[in-house]
Amino acid sequence: MLDVFKRWFASAPAATPWSDVAQWAQTAGHVFKRARTGEGFVVDGSFEGRAWRLEWSLPQRSYIEGRELRMRMELGLPSVLQMLVLSRPLMESLERESFERFTEMAQTRIDVATSEEMRWLAMFHKADLPASRNVKERFAAVSNDPRLVSAWVEGALAAQLDQAAASFLLAEPPFVVMSLRGRIYLRMQLAVPTATIVGAVVALYSTACLEALRVAGGLPHAPGGWTSTASTAWHSQLHPEDRQAPKP
Repeated sequence: MLDVFKRWFASAPAATPWSDVAQWAQTAGHVFKRARTGEGFVVDGSFEGRAWRLEWSLPQRSYIEGRELRMRMELGLPSVLQMLVLSRPLMESLERESFERFTEMAQTRIDVATSEEMRWLAMFHKADLPASRNVKERFAAVSNDPRLVSAWVEGALAAQLDQAAASFLLAEPPFVVMSLRGRIYLRMQLAVPTATIVGAVVALYSTACLEALRVAGGLPHAPGGWTSTASTAWHSQLHPEDRQAPKP
């Protein structure tokens, strides 16, 4: 009888990491895959007929420690939409790092090897967020035209950020959502992914994409409309993972 129990326990399926995330993805109609390296996972989905990719793995930004959750999707946005929203502690940290780096190296120009996030903080204007006091205190925003990012955040995206600040961003981990070269990117530090958190991040990201399309749809070509106030010549090449379009 003891041998029977040993064989039963040996054959019982073990709980796999992120099984709740895999179940969430399947229920939502997305595709869940474990990373080839075993260091994380990938979820492929779609929004408004466009493919997006979510990855949880080792970080690809120096300001993130441990593990990173990131999303990207090609939206075909106009290049004038250069908008960045990030957690306020991250903004302060990047600004300190930028000041120290440029001071120590006596640089007179922006190093194109630094991330867009750091360079945009040095180059672009900060914007007032048309949102709740909580959102204004917890997040910061910059853009080549502050009106663009203010229009992006107002309404639905502001509400999502407010909810996030009270849930998965309560501890204020490094968090970024930005528009760059036609795409919307999201990055955040996340040690332990759960279906609840991943689902909430996807909801916020979907809203950010929808609101970016709204802003893009309101871009007039007539004089007095949105205009770029900074040269795109400062933009460095994308990081390797950003050069690849998300797979359908």
